[in-house]
Amino acid sequence: MSTLKTIAIGSDHAGFEYKTAIVALLKELGYEVKDFGPYNSDSVDYPDYAHPVANEVENQKAELGVLICGSANGVAITANKHQGIRASIAWLEEIAALARQHNDANVVCIPARFIDLDLAKSIVKTFVTTEFEGGRHATRVNKIACGC
Repeated sequence: MSTLKTIAIGSDHAGFEYKTAIVALLKELGYEVKDFGPYNSDSVDYPDYAHPVANEVENQKAELGVLICGSANGVAITANKHQGIRASIAWLEEIAALARQHNDANVVCIPARFIDLDLAKSIVKTFVTTEFEGGRHATRVNKIACGC
């Protein structure tokens, strides 16, 4: 059993190629990876993959999640419907780092149609290796949940 984090991952058809490469990268780095699909590039509906990843993170069966679609918007919107999820779209490594450090984001969303694969892999690596800073940021994060 790995001593590193368990990562849940999913995509849609636009993110399938990136997902496959990122799964391999995460395994190479020693992470346990739970791949929620899809398992080919046929057209699919992103919520069918974003919800299982979000559920896995929300239910603490995975520490972090990775979602990939064309713009990252669809998977981010879907994942953020879950009360315990803080999904962040990242198109730069610095955005991924700040999402973890300041927002305690637990799902990173990658826009496959707008960044190249090497950058996507770097973003994911940064996201999974960066820790939440806590402190004044914890006060803000604790105000995110809707008490409606």
